[in-house]
Amino acid sequence: MQFDTVVRGGNVVTPTGAFTGDVGITGEKIAALGANLDTTGAKVIDAAGHHVIPGVLDVHVHLALPFMGAVSADDYRSGTRAGARGGVTTLIDFAIPYEGDSLSAAADNWHKKAEGKALIDYTFHICVTRWDEHKDQIKGMVDRGFSTFKEFMIYASEGWQSDDRAMFGTLEKMKEYGTMLLVHAESAGVLDELIARYHTPELMKKYGARLHPMTRPNFVEAEAIQRAVMWSEVTGGQLYIVHMSTAEGADIIRAAQARGVPVLAETCVQYLVLDDSVFDGPDGHLFACCPQVKKPKDMARLWQGLNSGEVSAVSTDTCTFTREQKALWNGDWTKIPMGLPGLETLLPLTYTRGVLEGRISLQQMCDKLSTSPARMMGLYPRKGAIQVGADADLAIIHPTTQHTVSPKTMETNADWSPYDGWKLAGFARTTLSRGDVIVDDYKVVGKEGRGQWLPRKSAGLATSDSAGA
Repeated sequence: MQFDTVVRGGNVVTPTGAFTGDVGITGEKIAALGANLDTTGAKVIDAAGHHVIPGVLDVHVHLALPFMGAVSADDYRSGTRAGARGGVTTLIDFAIPYEGDSLSAAADNWHKKAEGKALIDYTFHICVTRWDEHKDQIKGMVDRGFSTFKEFMIYASEGWQSDDRAMFGTLEKMKEYGTMLLVHAESAGVLDELIARYHTPELMKKYGARLHPMTRPNFVEAEAIQRAVMWSEVTGGQLYIVHMSTAEGADIIRAAQARGVPVLAETCVQYLVLDDSVFDGPDGHLFACCPQVKKPKDMARLWQGLNSGEVSAVSTDTCTFTREQKALWNGDWTKIPMGLPGLETLLPLTYTRGVLEGRISLQQMCDKLSTSPARMMGLYPRKGAIQVGADADLAIIHPTTQHTVSPKTMETNADWSPYDGWKLAGFARTTLSRGDVIVDDYKVVGKEGRGQWLPRKSAGLATSDSAGA
C-alpha cells in the first residue's frame, strides 16, 4: 500500500492503546497503522520522540459573538489559527438567533462568519431562545444536519433565556429526534437577587471584581443542574450540561447517571487550573467568565470526575475579550464582558496540569479532548480517534518541551492571557487536518478558508456511532 503521507515513529495513541509506529495517510483519511509502513513516494513526517494524538475537538466555542455590548475578539480567522496551534482540529460554535431570527437564519449567520476564514473543521449548536417561535423549527434544523441544540437558563437581558417549560418541551423533542440539548445551568431568579443585593456604589468600591464570585455561589449552578436533570429524567431527552464548574454539580451528575438519567457533562479547562483567588489582583476583572472559576475543592472534584467518568469532556467556552473591552466594566462588575480566551491553550493546559502532573493518563486525556467529544456530538468515527477510516486529524506534541504563554507570540487576538507567563508543554509541533499540515514547527502554515462544515445526524452517547459525512 502506498500513502500520500506517513507520520513515522511516534507514540501513537489510539482508542485501544498506544504503540510506537506509523500512521499512513491517503487523501484526507487514515489508511493504515503499523510499524515500518512503506514510505515510497510519500511525504514523511518524523514523529520520533513525540506523542501522536487525535486532533482535539473543542465543542464549546464562541467566535465573533455579540455579547454584553461588545463582540468577542477572536473570529474564525484568529480563533481557528489559535486552535490549530493548540492541536485543535474541530470546533463547535453556537449559532444564536439575533432578535426576531429563525433558527435557520441563525445558522446562516454563523456560516457567513466561518466562510473563507476557518482553518479547521467546524459545526454549530443551534440555540433555542424563543420557544414558542422556535419549537416547530427544530425538526428542520435536524434535517439540515444539526443534532445539538442549546438553551440558556439565564441571560434574559440578552434575549436568550429559556424557562422550565421550554427546556421540558425541547427535551421531549430531543427524545423524539435522537438529538441532544445543551444547557447553561444557573438559577436566574436567585442570581438576579444576589446581584441586586450587592449592586451598590459602596460595595462595588469595597470589593471590585470580587463581587463576581461573591454573587455566584455554588448553589446557583447546582440547583439549576438539578432542575435540568429532572426534566431530562422525566422526558427521557438527552441532556448535556455545559461548562460545569462545581463539585456539587459533579455529584448531581454522578448520581443521575447512576440511576440511568441520559445526562452528560463537560467542564472547561479554566475550572481545572484556576481558582477564584484570581479576582484578588489588580487585573481581577479580566478573569470574569460565566460561570466563574470556583474554589480549589471544586477543581479537585472536577479532576476526580474526569477519572471516574461523570465529567465526559474538557472544552474552553472560548469567548475572547481584549483589555479594552474588559475595561467597559468601569468598576461595575455586572458590566464586564464575560469570557476568556482558550482555544490555543486547551491541550497544553490539560496535558501539563493533567498528564504531566499525574492527574489523568495520556489515554484519558485523548478520550476527554477527542474521542468522547466526537462520540457525544455525533462526529465519531469520522473525528476523535486515530483509526483506519477516520479523518487524518492529528496533533504531534513533544512529551516535555515547554513554551511560555505570551499573547505576543500567540495567534489569538487577545492582548492578555489568563495563563500569561505559564510554562506549558503540549503545544502542537505539527497539526494535521484531513491530511493537510496546518501547523509545522509550532507555526501556523495552513490556508485559511480550508475548514469544512460538518453535518451530523445524531448526538448523545446512545447514538454516537453515526456521523454525517
